[in-house]
Amino acid sequence: MTNGPKRSPSAFPDTYDPATGDLNVVVETPQGSRNKYTYDGELGMFRLGSLLPLGTVFPFDFGFLPGTLGGDGDPVDVLLLMDEAAFPGCLVPARLVGVIEAEQVEQGRTERNDRLIAVASASRTHGSVRSLDDLNASLLKEIESFFMYYNGLKGKEFRILGMYGPERAQLTVEEAIEQYSTV
Repeated sequence: MTNGPKRSPSAFPDTYDPATGDLNVVVETPQGSRNKYTYDGELGMFRLGSLLPLGTVFPFDFGFLPGTLGGDGDPVDVLLLMDEAAFPGCLVPARLVGVIEAEQVEQGRTERNDRLIAVASASRTHGSVRSLDDLNASLLKEIESFFMYYNGLKGKEFRILGMYGPERAQLTVEEAIEQYSTV
């Protein structure tokens, strides 16, 4: 993501409610898109960042959690399970259901780059999902495979350290909010 940490906290509503685990996710790249968009905090606009190869698309909406800072220096990434694709810039209320803890390796440098997994609050298809345990194991494997393939296209290795439920994901969010507040 380009210039993510420079984003003004007042530009977005409250990010996270620790009492409920509810989030406000900003969609960057919609489900089914080959285009990877990134938010440019200095311009306040979305840019086309890259293009996936023919036949490869984002399996779900992909975005970020404003007011957070992850190990890679960008806001924490969120894969958003929803019934239909949103659009870049769409603010989606969601429920945190888990986290994929991961490392990215590029040119010998390793950094954390976790992915939160959330379900859109309005989702009917995924409405009963409260934890990664509620998702089909093959779907989780496909999500893992997508992230490994996607990063491989950019010359990065994506190493999954573990997949955890909403409690661990909440800790990830709280740490990322704390990290953002120190910038």
